[in-house]
Amino acid sequence: MEFAFASAIGVLTASGVYLLLRARTFDVILGLTLLSYATNLLIFSSGRLVVGKAPVLRDGVEATLANHADPLPQALVLTAIVIAFAMTAVAVVVAMRNHADLQSDHVDGREPGYKGDR
Repeated sequence: MEFAFASAIGVLTASGVYLLLRARTFDVILGLTLLSYATNLLIFSSGRLVVGKAPVLRDGVEATLANHADPLPQALVLTAIVIAFAMTAVAVVVAMRNHADLQSDHVDGREPGYKGDR
């Protein structure tokens, strides 16, 4: 399970970096989103990948990490999901405004090969 999880994090990170290096606004937003997903999975995996372990303490079960999953990374990931959603919404609004003003979805507002003066 750890190999599949690490592979998923690697694929998401590589895809996110590839999309960030493209010069189109939609690709940059999608790349940032994929990088945030990879970061969330990395934080989530820091709490140990266990199946069937309760994240909260129960009566009758010894309070050790062998019997429970760490709930702190899960709480951090929930917070990070909310922050990433807000960041994506702001980036989409800025990209839409940029497209309306410049009539281009290129990051710097200039299409490749354009030689006009600005």
